[in-house]
Amino acid sequence: MTQAIRPFAPQSPNPSDPSDRGGSGPAGYGSNNHGVNTHGSLEDKARFFDYREAANPVRKGLTEPIGYRQWGPSLHSSGPTAVLPLDTSAELGCPSPATSPGLAASFLRLEAGASVAATARASSSLFFVLKGQGQVERKSSDLGHSIQRAWGEGDLFVLPAGAVPTLSADVASVLYWVHDGPLLTYLGVKPSEPRFEATFYGGERLKSELNSLMQDPSSQRSNRLSILLANADLPASRTVSHTLWAMYGAVRAGSCQPPHRHQSVAIDLIIDCDPGCYTLVGPTLADDGSILNPTRVEWEPGGVFVTPPGHWHAHVNESGKVAHLLPIQDAGLHTYLRSLDIRFSG
Repeated sequence: MTQAIRPFAPQSPNPSDPSDRGGSGPAGYGSNNHGVNTHGSLEDKARFFDYREAANPVRKGLTEPIGYRQWGPSLHSSGPTAVLPLDTSAELGCPSPATSPGLAASFLRLEAGASVAATARASSSLFFVLKGQGQVERKSSDLGHSIQRAWGEGDLFVLPAGAVPTLSADVASVLYWVHDGPLLTYLGVKPSEPRFEATFYGGERLKSELNSLMQDPSSQRSNRLSILLANADLPASRTVSHTLWAMYGAVRAGSCQPPHRHQSVAIDLIIDCDPGCYTLVGPTLADDGSILNPTRVEWEPGGVFVTPPGHWHAHVNESGKVAHLLPIQDAGLHTYLRSLDIRFSG
């Protein structure tokens, strides 16, 4: 039996509820005393639990599980210049805007001639140009030199920690932006140095690399038909940054990419598709290697959905046209921690 999910409507947090923003609520972020005990003994905050009560606190009311979430293209299709966050922090109990516990995704919608500052306390920021053209500019700072680069539809670029970048549009534009700010907020840290150099992946080069792969007969046997984006500064992880992972991928017409799973969260942007494309997702496999009682996530061009960690997922294209997608994950971090644990059905 396949279930469908509806596009997610963001909810406003309740500032009077400590579970929405840390405090003493379920998220467990505690007080803002920063380790200074201003009252009583150093033993006052010590707590003790039976192993059976606390061995797995990822459950409702404690560390909230990551659920299925989806946003349609209507979020960014019209309107004034704005940063449009895909925010689930109230549901997750995160203290700052977040799409997953460690990542925040947003759309940047810019009118022709407008500019927007992509402000975030982050060590990695990835931008993909869904439509339009313009420039990105960042001033020099103690963390790095200045950056100025033109961008156009289909381009992708990744910036390390540094001064706040400004994006300016020559024509009406939409960019997809993912950064690791929520992870740094949880750790209570600020970037002290860049971990890689700013890197640009041109749209034409991305298409060329993917088309070459699609023409390789051996790619028919691949679990995913995609190009993984990497940085020469990170040779061991082969990831787009030290925390982020990015895949520029395709699903052939009339094909199904079999299930796989990983412990990183995936935030998938659908670049283009025709009706009939979708993802099946669920926590368990059936005996035949298919996903048991999957939830069906319908694709829309310019839409985004979240795949929770550890959930099996398969991409299906029942249309007559190749579809393209851009999943962004926190797999750069998981690769370093050796906790990615990617597995394939069959």
